[in-house]
Amino acid sequence: MSQLSVKIAIIGSGPGGLTLARLLQKEDVPFTLYERDSSPDERNQGGSLDIHSGQVALRAAGLIEEFTKLARFEADCTKLVAPDGTVLLNEAEGSKGGGGNEGGPPERSRPEIDRVVLRDMLLSSLDPGTVQYGYKLRGVEPCTDSSGKETYTLDFGRDVKEGPFDVVIGADGASSRVRPILTDAKPFYSGITAVELWALEVEKRHPWLASYVGAGNCWMFDQDRAVFAQRNGNESIRVYACVKRADEDWSEACGIDWLGSSTRQQLVDKEFADCGEDVKKMIMDADDRLVLRRLEMLPVGMTWPRHGGVTLLGDAAHVMTPFAGEGVNAAMQDAHELSEAIVSGVGKGVEGVVEELGVYERRMFERTRGLAQTTWDQMQGMCFSKDGADKFLELISSGGPPTRADE
Repeated sequence: MSQLSVKIAIIGSGPGGLTLARLLQKEDVPFTLYERDSSPDERNQGGSLDIHSGQVALRAAGLIEEFTKLARFEADCTKLVAPDGTVLLNEAEGSKGGGGNEGGPPERSRPEIDRVVLRDMLLSSLDPGTVQYGYKLRGVEPCTDSSGKETYTLDFGRDVKEGPFDVVIGADGASSRVRPILTDAKPFYSGITAVELWALEVEKRHPWLASYVGAGNCWMFDQDRAVFAQRNGNESIRVYACVKRADEDWSEACGIDWLGSSTRQQLVDKEFADCGEDVKKMIMDADDRLVLRRLEMLPVGMTWPRHGGVTLLGDAAHVMTPFAGEGVNAAMQDAHELSEAIVSGVGKGVEGVVEELGVYERRMFERTRGLAQTTWDQMQGMCFSKDGADKFLELISSGGPPTRADE
């Protein structure tokens, strides 16, 4: 059978969905890509990402040179401070090996790139009109014909239905509408609430914060609390003041007025009062915008039974907290392996692709189980523990990769 005999739908145009689209277009495999937003800029795209294992997918997509031009290699550096503000590590000053790979080669580094820049790079690599905007999926409807062949119709509400498709790929994030056809599992509260604080035009309006955080990241780990400050490429810094609480309604029950003029001071007084002045000042100085985030995750090692032409990638398959910086990299790896599976099977028609989806899922389950476990372990045993800073310093002194807290 020809490639045209396999109708493929991709749901979601995040980094994973766009990477998959680029890889399939490069191999002349047709598909339709649906995105719920009405335009690329409808929603805030989030902060900065460190791209490490995801670079393999970018190389396969023919985009590694463009990525190298756009990535911020100087941001591959970490500053670690104790709760009292004592500086324990500052890679920008050369005490460790970060920040010294400016310009590449990228494969042995963890350069930063803003989400929006990565998005735009991937979008510009696609044929015009590839992404169908304004399609908010409500559900996937399977249908089996008299021969036993299963196809799928996409329900977008308001009497809008698309299909039937032979293959449906859910790249639609933590709240995936494709996932329910495969499993009843849903993301649950991880125990961490992050208060995201923005500082804009930092060199001009927040010079102290710009100098203190530097070109990369600044972190503080402590028992049941942490602060992560992250430089972005658009002259902004995002500070994440995080608390570990079992109660997912902590933000409502804690007594802090999240809409008031003294929100940051209340947060500092309630959760960070005994910290050093520099730690508190990071929270207070990022005063341009505030976003509350309850961080969710899927069960570590989650799998599902093989189901025809439906599969998932990225957060739809294995959403994790950001405390190891693996989420977007795992999604891009998923896209690379899934594209190889589809290309391998498409010449054999629908049955060939379906068979290869099983191979992809087995590999993905095994790979992401380890990533999810590492993320959980670093969240529990490092980022929110009293001796987290010591564990981090031991990890990097042993040659292990640094943890990340990228949004």
